[in-house]
Amino acid sequence: MTEHHARLTSAEIASIWTAYMNDSMSKCILRYFLKDVEDQEIRSIIQFAYDLSSSHIEQLTHLYQEEQLPLPTGFTSEDVNMDAPRLYTDSLMLDFIGHLSRLSLVTYGGFVSMSARKDIRAYFLEGLTEASNLYDMGADVSLSKGLFVRPPYIAYPTKSDFVDSKKYLSGLNPFTNKRPLNALEIAYLYMNIKTNLMGSKIALSFAQTSSRENIQKWMLRGKDISNKHVQIFTKALIDNDIQSPMPSDLSITDSTTPPFSDKLTMFLMSFLSAAGMGNYATAAAASQRSDLAMNYERLSLEIGQYAKDGADIMISNEWLEQPPGTMDKEQLAKNKNQNS
Repeated sequence: MTEHHARLTSAEIASIWTAYMNDSMSKCILRYFLKDVEDQEIRSIIQFAYDLSSSHIEQLTHLYQEEQLPLPTGFTSEDVNMDAPRLYTDSLMLDFIGHLSRLSLVTYGGFVSMSARKDIRAYFLEGLTEASNLYDMGADVSLSKGLFVRPPYIAYPTKSDFVDSKKYLSGLNPFTNKRPLNALEIAYLYMNIKTNLMGSKIALSFAQTSSRENIQKWMLRGKDISNKHVQIFTKALIDNDIQSPMPSDLSITDSTTPPFSDKLTMFLMSFLSAAGMGNYATAAAASQRSDLAMNYERLSLEIGQYAKDGADIMISNEWLEQPPGTMDKEQLAKNKNQNS
């Protein structure tokens, strides 16, 4: 009996398209990192990540060919300048890979849950395992070098408890004392501080190396937004007598030679912006103090407008690759009437 070969669903097409775009971008960035990295342990992490992206591109290309789907353009060797001088420190490269691997854990988990076909689920489950291994390896190296920035510590609780007042959820009234942050709220504040610090450094490096004035301004605006959000989240911790740990060596050099195409840098910043909005939505849902939830929602709108302005720049330069979609049936009908 011949096994039925089910067509890919819209969710599966979207998932493999997104995965291809992200891996083709990552491969360019990691290739540039490999050129400059000096620490051999960090090099091994970058090489592992590069090999994963290369393998993913091969597997996805084969899948596209089997399904007779047009392969995305994505990013190629033309989007990376291997002659560009060193731009990032080894520790920033390691932290960046940790950031990407955390995003991959979330992304692959979502892709698995949206996929029906066995082979597609198997691919993304394997990707989930690989992302987990990459994060684990990077964390071990980061810890061994004293580079891992731990979340804040709190005193161990001595008993379990239940909320006994609606005041537990309050936080917007300036005339009442806000309750202390709980562990969930601290964890999300810390994580959003960490991701914004990375976003700020990446945006600054792209502003420093781009030759286009509008992109320089957009990148610097992204840096300012990230720094502002860091200050807001840090203040929430400090107001609770919690000092937010800060990384010490996430720095960039003085090089002004672009290592990546503007198309790639714009895509990456848009990707990080989308991830940031997702992080804020999760943090808002987990934060039971109303002022924190309101802050996340308000700041998400700012990121959304920033991302929209970035998309406008990409569209004007024909850099924004369109995801697969359905045909406009009304337009098809109009075209048929015009041709008949």
